[in-house]
Amino acid sequence: MSAAQTRHAAREPLAVRVATPIGVLFTAVASLATLCGVLATQPPAVPTPPAPAAAMAIPGILVDAQIAANPCASDEVRAMLEAGDDAATVMSFGGGAEFREAVVSGNAPCISLSDPSRSWVVVNKQRPLEPASFAPASLADIDLRATTLSNELRPEPKLALEAMAADARAAGAGVIGVNNGYRSYGVQQRTYGAHVRDRGQSGADAVSARPGFSEHQSGLAFDLVACDATCGSIEAFGPTAQGRWVAENGWRYGFIVRYEHGHTGTTGYAPEPWHIRYIGPELAKAYHDGGFHTLEEFFGLPPAPDYSH
Repeated sequence: MSAAQTRHAAREPLAVRVATPIGVLFTAVASLATLCGVLATQPPAVPTPPAPAAAMAIPGILVDAQIAANPCASDEVRAMLEAGDDAATVMSFGGGAEFREAVVSGNAPCISLSDPSRSWVVVNKQRPLEPASFAPASLADIDLRATTLSNELRPEPKLALEAMAADARAAGAGVIGVNNGYRSYGVQQRTYGAHVRDRGQSGADAVSARPGFSEHQSGLAFDLVACDATCGSIEAFGPTAQGRWVAENGWRYGFIVRYEHGHTGTTGYAPEPWHIRYIGPELAKAYHDGGFHTLEEFFGLPPAPDYSH
């Protein structure tokens, strides 16, 4: 075959050369038509509706959560604190257990355990009264048999003590008398000095508070005696019917036995079943129900077995 024949044999027919691009064109057109059909069947875009009202309320929910975490942000708590109503303040937290939990967890910055005007103040060998010369704004005579001239308390613990003594007597536990109530800084100075003379300073520190460190000065604490035919000593109070009744039921009136047996390492004092401290009914209930034995433990404070100096 000649070269010319070879060139003619290798060349495709004209119909084939024309048909190929036309076929490609028809395929592209068909694909475009299919795509347009698919797009035509898509539903129109629907605009996103605005967030419902409930979603818009989320900031309010967050504010409520903050108030729950910090009860001091509550208007009610602030109002009760400013009014000086300790019982109502505790209730505005939700009760004694809730109050304690907020204080221990650090979520109650408005509550000071060092404020001697408050029923929840903690006084021990590491926590003196501030100021040392503190005196309650109001004191009243206790309407019970008294064995000393120190027979005053703040109004709330006075009324609670009188009610407790009346109920104890009605229950057949006998007559309760008071040995010591409020003691001023000066009286405590003389009391502690007498113990130092009798026992030496280390011996005195085990049984008596130094001036400025005494719960008696707060007007919230008192020493009880059993008074049947006559009134006994404070040291004899614990095992009496009166002493047992107070230990079992005192919390119902807002009281705790402040220095219990077995807790000298925390309180710094030998057991004193006669030394009763008022913290208010709601806190006393939480103290009792929680099985606590010291205020230090109750409020998450470190032990105070001795003075710093």
